[in-house]
Amino acid sequence: MILKSALKQKIDFKTKPLGALGTLEKLAYQIGTIQHTLNPVLKQPTIVVFAADHGIANEGVSAYPPEVTHQMVLNFLNGGAAINVFSNQNNINLIIADAGVNFNFNTTPNLINCKVGFGTKSFLNNKAMTSNELEQCFKYAHQIVEKVNNDGCNIIGFGEMGIGNTSTATMLMSYLCDFPIESCIGRGTGLNDNQLNHKIQILNQAKRFHGHLSDPMEILQTFGGFEVAQMCGAMLAAFEKNMLIMVDGFIASTALLVASKLKADIINNAIFCHQSDEAGHHLLLQHFNATPLIQLNLRVGEGTGCAIAYPIIQSAVNFLNEMASFESAEVSNKEI
Repeated sequence: MILKSALKQKIDFKTKPLGALGTLEKLAYQIGTIQHTLNPVLKQPTIVVFAADHGIANEGVSAYPPEVTHQMVLNFLNGGAAINVFSNQNNINLIIADAGVNFNFNTTPNLINCKVGFGTKSFLNNKAMTSNELEQCFKYAHQIVEKVNNDGCNIIGFGEMGIGNTSTATMLMSYLCDFPIESCIGRGTGLNDNQLNHKIQILNQAKRFHGHLSDPMEILQTFGGFEVAQMCGAMLAAFEKNMLIMVDGFIASTALLVASKLKADIINNAIFCHQSDEAGHHLLLQHFNATPLIQLNLRVGEGTGCAIAYPIIQSAVNFLNEMASFESAEVSNKEI
């Protein structure tokens, strides 16, 4: 309580009108509180992109064929994707993790092999993964975060690549928030109206097949992709290390949703980087009572929102540490 009071006083007495830095002030307060200091620092910012294939993609729920997943991973490794551009621009370490892509990649130092399988089963009439596979996802996720943290990172973001994973996110959100499929679903990679109606029908059919589920881990096992499960596990591992967690768009937010059902306090460490153009994300952010840092109509995934928003997070820390106070600058404060 003493720290929180001191943080608020430090922010309020910077050379500016009270509250004039808006969201940056709230962000600085959050980061200082998480790090238990009046002088927070950001170390070795890192984004991990988890990639995996989804059995549900074979049911015609995506505008793109499943092989795009592995093709995009190769694009990441060659430095040609949006997440490469924005990570390079903002000096963010980028890690690509094969959580379960239906492809055999050549051994490369730029790719972490945490493959649990060659894609999940279709959750239309199966559980997407076994309980053992889900457990393995969490083990891999903890190992990755452990290494990143040991290398000095204290702020981490997560991205994903997996054709069909907006369907996974829709199911997770529908079950865990008790929202109808139609409120959660979106056009994903760009479905037309007929394709969107087909997606709605398929996902409602899956919901009827699986019926009532309430346990978060069972829901994740039933509908999750390997990359979503590893992202969820990685978020929990990052929280255990008291790291700042940059949350990307719709898919990453549903991974956090699962994590929050397992560890409610994880929300305290979450920085919601952007509001996706995916229809369900706005509703999900409302569920979290979260205000995202930016809204640029993004829906590319990959962790791009984290990379683009990172300089804003830096600005919050920098003003707290470097901006003069009224006293130090010998500037008159307003009359109380």
